[in-house]
Amino acid sequence: MIRQYSDYSLLKHNTFGIEAAAKNFVEFSAEEELAAFLRKGFSGPSLVIGGGSNLLFVNNFEGTIFHSCIKSMEVVSNESNDILLRVGSGTNWDELVAYTVAQGWYGLENLSAIPGEVGASAVQNVGAYGVEAGELIERVEALSIESAEKRIFSQLDCRFAYRYSIFKAEEKGKNIITHVTYRLKKSAPFKLSYGNLNEKVNELGGATLANVRKAVCEIRNAKLPLPSEIGSAGSFFMNPVVEQETAKELLATYPTMPQYALTCGNVKLSAGWLVEQCGWKETPHKHVGVYKNQALVVVNRGGATGKEVLEFADAVVHSVKEKFGVELVMEVNVIR
Repeated sequence: MIRQYSDYSLLKHNTFGIEAAAKNFVEFSAEEELAAFLRKGFSGPSLVIGGGSNLLFVNNFEGTIFHSCIKSMEVVSNESNDILLRVGSGTNWDELVAYTVAQGWYGLENLSAIPGEVGASAVQNVGAYGVEAGELIERVEALSIESAEKRIFSQLDCRFAYRYSIFKAEEKGKNIITHVTYRLKKSAPFKLSYGNLNEKVNELGGATLANVRKAVCEIRNAKLPLPSEIGSAGSFFMNPVVEQETAKELLATYPTMPQYALTCGNVKLSAGWLVEQCGWKETPHKHVGVYKNQALVVVNRGGATGKEVLEFADAVVHSVKEKFGVELVMEVNVIR
């Protein structure tokens, strides 16, 4: 059933806790009803949201916001070592991860405790602890906003890269994702080399799906605030990627700078480390600051507006550029 609302508060639909409203808000629970709604047409701009964990509203949205309530999990193939799991775009992401771990299916365990919904995993190519969702996505099903026609994107079509997909580029704003199919394994090696994950897993008794999930949850909860307690959008900035020569020059000047070699030959830097070195943990604004345990996270200290958050973020970007010559890019989707 389609549910429509006018002048709808978005407070519970963004984890930053920013007061904003949508002129029109549409929730759908089935692909067919969404297609029927789209065929009727609507006026003005549109926006598709998930759990709101990657959104910053600077103003009210003078158009139509779509939100999926398709919550389903269906095994569409179970052969040899592979499981193909088709999941509704409105399914809570961490509930999906917990389900796959309980079933004994490998692949998503490193992505535990990430807030949001399944549809956004394909848009953002969410990643953590050496794993990205795009590595596991077999295909993405969507409806064209313009024509209401069904579209299917293969993994190759999606062109996944670090925090990137085709849905953030030429397909941005053109589709509403309804289902995502993941290729999981009944048996696979764990990926534990990122950060202190291996150490934490060993503390819990060794590498099992349950222990990897538990370790990731404990590490994340120690570093990141719960949106129910402190407004934030998780990692606000993407970790910058620089060429090897630039990385060497920076390391010569800053010997303790964390760096991570990439297979492409470039080097990934720690955005959180860069922000912290610029002193932002000690210099919060009245309503905005960075989280005490992780400088990569910008937080709403209470009563912040979207404009205040954006101004703070711009100041952080400027300071990092001035000190290190490195350009930070916001991971958050800013709705102006």
